[in-house]
Amino acid sequence: MNGNGTAPAGSPPPGAAGDLLRVENLVKHFASSRGVVLSRTTGQVRAVDGISFSIRRGETLGLVGETGCGKSTTGRVLAGFLPATSGQVTFDGRDAGETRRGRRHSLHRDIQMIFQDPYSALNPRHTVGTIIAAPFRYQGIMPPGGIRATVEDLLSQVGLSPEHYNRYPREFSGGQRQRICVARAIALRPRLIIADEPVSALDVSIQAQIINLLSDLRDTHGLAYLFIAHDLSVVRHISDRVAVMYLGKLVELADNELLYAAPRHPYTKALLSAVPVPSTRARRQRLSLPGEPPSPLNPPAGCRFHTRCWKAQDVCRTTEPPLAGDDPRHLVACHFPEPAPAPAAASPAGR
Repeated sequence: MNGNGTAPAGSPPPGAAGDLLRVENLVKHFASSRGVVLSRTTGQVRAVDGISFSIRRGETLGLVGETGCGKSTTGRVLAGFLPATSGQVTFDGRDAGETRRGRRHSLHRDIQMIFQDPYSALNPRHTVGTIIAAPFRYQGIMPPGGIRATVEDLLSQVGLSPEHYNRYPREFSGGQRQRICVARAIALRPRLIIADEPVSALDVSIQAQIINLLSDLRDTHGLAYLFIAHDLSVVRHISDRVAVMYLGKLVELADNELLYAAPRHPYTKALLSAVPVPSTRARRQRLSLPGEPPSPLNPPAGCRFHTRCWKAQDVCRTTEPPLAGDDPRHLVACHFPEPAPAPAAASPAGR
């Protein structure tokens, strides 16, 4: 489905086999108030403005974009922390909006979230054991072997010692705190984890450890991830597919290798040009984008990127491009996308 709610060429039909989560034309607007009378609504912040995508079972979908593009809001809506303004979210064939009407509904078990800041995500007054055991108590579940034994096993799975059960968050480093958050997220054996910038608050030396941990847990437990980040180099190492977001819209959605080898949207190309490369021989030409992203209170008509795009023409200013493409593995919302790479020539028989 594209941002207009229509299916792009080659896209699977709703409920296609293998899809764990389907998001169709998701919209999340916030009322904006200003002045002395704060109850007076002056506009709508269009944080997420009609996006569609799917996440397959066991897949990691990276969601990237600049700060303020709406990616974290998307994650919080899907996790149930924010209500959607409109659109449909289907999880394992069930309408998520209908399923979420109970306090202990099953989606609280199937969808969990890891937050950006491990320092504020943990209650400093609670021990590690109490924090990780909270999902069991909230859901009224008594795991086989008891809560303490299960929590100690979860600590081992994330690389911590079972002896940390009675310690407090203040006794741990940032990386260790994020491991505690991961242990809490996997406690109920969810099928989808929404990871909202899970390594951006950590030292670079620790980031790789957390990424490797998440990858190992995905393989061990068959997890699917929505991995939200602004760092394309981090997303590259964990994602199967990547969705690029700009000002509330998806502008490109592609398999990992296709997107990094040949980005087709000018915005994606500019983002990738800023990613450092280790080799001096492989230096990229840095593409500088003029100005700042427009306000989500008053986004531009047509393509929302046209105010900063070096390829913009009249049609870009009046007509919103659909997220589409000839190859269903690589969709782009652009009237003048970069050319698709030529298919590799088949090798002669016998070679």
